[in-house]
Amino acid sequence: MLSFVLLTASAWGQINSGVMSPPANTRPPRLENVGIEQHLDAQVPPDLVFRDETGKTVKLGNYFGQKPLILNLVYYNCTMLCGEALAGLASAMRLVKFDVGNEFDVVTVSFDPRETPEMAAAKKIDYVKRYGRANAAAGWHFLTGQPDSINALTKTVGFQYQYDAKSNQFAHATAIMVLTPQGRISRYFYGVDFPPKDLRMGLVEASKGKIGNAVDAVLLYAITTIRRPENMARWSPTSCAWRVPRPFYCWAVYFSYCGGWIAQ
Repeated sequence: MLSFVLLTASAWGQINSGVMSPPANTRPPRLENVGIEQHLDAQVPPDLVFRDETGKTVKLGNYFGQKPLILNLVYYNCTMLCGEALAGLASAMRLVKFDVGNEFDVVTVSFDPRETPEMAAAKKIDYVKRYGRANAAAGWHFLTGQPDSINALTKTVGFQYQYDAKSNQFAHATAIMVLTPQGRISRYFYGVDFPPKDLRMGLVEASKGKIGNAVDAVLLYAITTIRRPENMARWSPTSCAWRVPRPFYCWAVYFSYCGGWIAQ
């Protein structure tokens, strides 16, 4: 069973007294190039070309102009975090009175250039069914693309990931971005659970062209293994780290505000 531990700043100070922990801006081992930077007010390039779940060539700008959007980056063959993120998004949207396809749209993009429209179509069927509202299929788009378009999009939104050839998987974090109708980044929501009230407010603000403020990042990472660092003595349970046996998959949670990470 997967479990996560959240520590307040005061609790962190109590358990970490006298223990050297990683600096607050240090990422976990093997995740130095993985994360999500907030690029608020950045313009998502409208001319980037992808294919939708039917195989039709589309530009991101095709979805701009009329209503706010939710953008999320996943890959459809992900064995861990991506499915949780999509399920969490569908669950949160069910608790928002706005309807996908009416008041807002969703654009889900695979960052794995090997994936196909057929894979996108299968995911769309699954998650539109989970969402369960009329007209959702017209408003929730599942895209695949070539490396140039994927790289340009991930760079624009600050989505950093890396490929692990041994496992044939990607190390990545997860978040959704709320875009204005014109395709500018209004707000980030990190993790796989998105508070419906906050999501609704984010959509309302984005619909008016408002840009939100940067938020503290609590990142969920999907990775394959964590090897024991040479300095593991400093990364003890009291410094907010747990080891996991290889070669099992694991999730890691990185707390930028307390300088530690947890893997389960």
